Amino acid sequence: MSAKDLQEGTDDEHAPLDGPPRSAALMEADLRELVGTVQDHDLRRLLDAVFGAQAPTWQHYRSAPAAKRFHQAYRHGLLEHSLSVAQAVSAISATFPGIDRDVAVAGALLHDVGKLEAYTFAGAAIEMTDAGKLQGEIPLGYYRVRRTIDELEGFDARTAEAVLHIILSHHGSLEFGSPVVPCTREATLVHFCDNLGGRLGSFDRLEKELPSGERWSGYDRALGGGAYFASTPQQAREAA
Repeated sequence: MSAKDLQEGTDDEHAPLDGPPRSAALMEADLRELVGTVQDHDLRRLLDAVFGAQAPTWQHYRSAPAAKRFHQAYRHGLLEHSLSVAQAVSAISATFPGIDRDVAVAGALLHDVGKLEAYTFAGAAIEMTDAGKLQGEIPLGYYRVRRTIDELEGFDARTAEAVLHIILSHHGSLEFGSPVVPCTREATLVHFCDNLGGRLGSFDRLEKELPSGERWSGYDRALGGGAYFASTPQQAREAA
């Protein structure tokens, strides 16, 4: 996802605002269920401050796109992408020892929150804002979460550091725009789940754009090649 996000600012092509396969209401219910599993008191306060039904940012977050072009570039795309990354993080965190699951899930839900200020809808198109171009979505997300934490009295400093590190490092390398590389288990897990979510989102986009009867897409910058869509046995039976 990192390389794709860096390319967003120079790509003049506008993605269709077609929307995610699941309804926003269903995704919201899934997000609230996931937030409800976070046991750490400070992290719950932070997540409620951002995602609570009455939170000032919630309606914006619920409708925002995840990108300008390459993946989930449509209304509710940010909710779809962040939720899928957080669900993957939650599922995988039990597989590997030493991971603080609450920190990883909270970081996954918050990792792209800077996109609230970095992207905007301009009619039927998604554009980068001046703030997005001048500052970048990672610094914008860091400062938003940093400010929110500072407003929560008594927030544990080490917990804050762990979550903020996930936001700063989620692109994975300096080359792709992160000011630091992932240095914790939780940040490493979020980075790889985020990258996977972005790449699979590109397959969804390419499949929607695929001409009828075609199995191969053209070359795609986000994937570094073409995407292949073979018919499944079930699809073949339905087409027969």
